[in-house]
Amino acid sequence: MRIDILSLFPEIIKSSLEYSIIKKALIKDLISINYHNIRDHSNNKQKKVDDYQYGGGSGMVLMIQPIYDCIKKLKEERNYTNIIYLTPDGEKLEQSTSNKFSLSENIILICGHYKGIDQRIREHLVTDEISIGDYVLSGGELAAAVFCDSIIRLIPGVLGDESSALTDSFQDNRLSEPIYTRPENYEGLKVPKILVSGNIKEIERWRDKKSLERTKKYRPGML
Repeated sequence: MRIDILSLFPEIIKSSLEYSIIKKALIKDLISINYHNIRDHSNNKQKKVDDYQYGGGSGMVLMIQPIYDCIKKLKEERNYTNIIYLTPDGEKLEQSTSNKFSLSENIILICGHYKGIDQRIREHLVTDEISIGDYVLSGGELAAAVFCDSIIRLIPGVLGDESSALTDSFQDNRLSEPIYTRPENYEGLKVPKILVSGNIKEIERWRDKKSLERTKKYRPGML
């Protein structure tokens, strides 16, 4: 998978995607992430990338020219299955969304800033708009990092144990069950006996029951 990210502050995203699982995926060449500073594609001497809204209104808007030209150049080099704009008013990022995009070959991510980007980009270039939640951030950089992490970990070969991703919360419309590790007893706080019993069928029943209980308690709307 190749991911190209357009941003005014690519360092924010890069610093989030150079560790742990994502770093291993980069080293294995399972993915490539390329950063494009929108300002580098501005065609004016001042490298200006934002301007006032037509019709008036508060807040600056990212101009069409640098974003359009950057995407045009990228599309001349390869085909992109998805051009995604990170925005609070986009489709909410769910596990099913991440599953779908993890199968893509080439993706462009656009990180907005200020009031947002020129609507013409959204109407004529963007294929998908994604939101990580009903709240507003200073820019799309953190949302891009979240999106990348959520899809990269699903790519075959990225996780040491691929079945781990399939048992995460939300994969089957449930929250995951409680998990424990050694020691079995710490300061009187004990691991449930069933988990050390060795009875695989009973353990699976317990996990299924606890998963359902947690979902009913914390996210009943999922059921």
